[in-house]
Amino acid sequence: MEMEIVYLDGLGDLCLHFIALKLGPKDTAVLACVNKRLRDSAYEDSLWRTFCEKDLNITDAPHDTQGNQTQSFKVAYQLWRESFSMYPWPLVKRVHNCWATLKNWLTLHFPQASHTLQIGASESDIKHLEDKLSVKLPLSTKLLYRFCNGQQLPHHHHTQLGSPLGLIGGYYFYNHLVNVYLLPLSQVIAKTKDFVRHLGFSSRSKYIVVAASSTYIEKLFFLNCITGQLYVGTNNLSTDGEMMPCVSVPPINQRDAMLLWLEEHGRRLQTGIIHLREEAGNVPRINLFPQPPPLCSTAVTNGVQIRASAVFVPELSNLQEESEKYWFSYSIRMSLLSEGHIASRTPLTSCQLYWRHWIIRANDVVVSDVDAEAVIGKYPLLHPDGKEFIYESCTPLPSCPGSIDGAFTFVPGRLTNPKGGPFMVEVARFPLQLPDFIY
Repeated sequence: MEMEIVYLDGLGDLCLHFIALKLGPKDTAVLACVNKRLRDSAYEDSLWRTFCEKDLNITDAPHDTQGNQTQSFKVAYQLWRESFSMYPWPLVKRVHNCWATLKNWLTLHFPQASHTLQIGASESDIKHLEDKLSVKLPLSTKLLYRFCNGQQLPHHHHTQLGSPLGLIGGYYFYNHLVNVYLLPLSQVIAKTKDFVRHLGFSSRSKYIVVAASSTYIEKLFFLNCITGQLYVGTNNLSTDGEMMPCVSVPPINQRDAMLLWLEEHGRRLQTGIIHLREEAGNVPRINLFPQPPPLCSTAVTNGVQIRASAVFVPELSNLQEESEKYWFSYSIRMSLLSEGHIASRTPLTSCQLYWRHWIIRANDVVVSDVDAEAVIGKYPLLHPDGKEFIYESCTPLPSCPGSIDGAFTFVPGRLTNPKGGPFMVEVARFPLQLPDFIY
């Protein structure tokens, strides 16, 4: 029995469409060179719309790398490929998706910060930085700046309190306020030169400053342009240049450390691991305390809910110190749920904190046992309205990992007018550990 031979140009339009989808953009362009029949099928714009959506997350109107609308999705795809022809295309797609994740989240949840993101830098802008600082940026870092040239914060935020609009975000405890933003290339040059001049680093150093806190607290992130690893300064940065790596990856993957760092940050924002902190009358800010388990513990006792988590604070840590090597800030969120009651089953209409008891461990060894009144000098009064009282504090550890657990003592009603005897509220254990990604 003879087999019938079917040639490509003898197939129907739908078959050719599916074949082109399987081939991908590059082979589809080759297919168009065979004859007019295949060229017409390969030029179908619905096909290139699918390629744009898959590779570049372009789902609405076709546009070029600067956001200018193009006449077709095919033209858009071609312009994107030409604009990044000097880079591996899989890496281009990966960096583009990283920024798309971050920008989409900011647009939906934090438009004030979205407006600070700058348009991508040009190749000449990147070359100017490399010449000025005598470095060669890793490919993935170049691409990150090609898609977005950092953040330009509003001038009225240039005060000691800085700006709440940092893409990376931060934390606030006592008078320690941190909010980290990505530097545009012009500030990378200026801050790196300042760092070299004031901290005594060699002018031939291959470290450049890529992110910093906008507040009065110094927190600097450095990219090693030779290895590609990202570092953050410790408490000893100004004295001996001590830093810690921010990304725990094998050396072979260090070239993409800054990209990995931003990808992970985008994932945490997108999945709700970290949230915006809303404060009455103030612009919100990205808060780095994790919200879901296992990094955040939750316990409910008599209707009082306590949520607790911690974040590593590298700028206070001292790797040369034995007893206070690693510093952590912890966040406690307490609220009275509507079903709150005391032991007699009497509903709680309010309760007030009186006492706290903390047990702090390092490698399962108790290093601190605290019994004291109040929290940061306050005696919060809770009502069953769902509102959380939040406070943050900090503690050092001699080694990692560690943990905190304990209990609060509350009084029904108010301390000045109690409606019953005091009762204990559990604080479930939460971890203090060095993370795989330091922010």
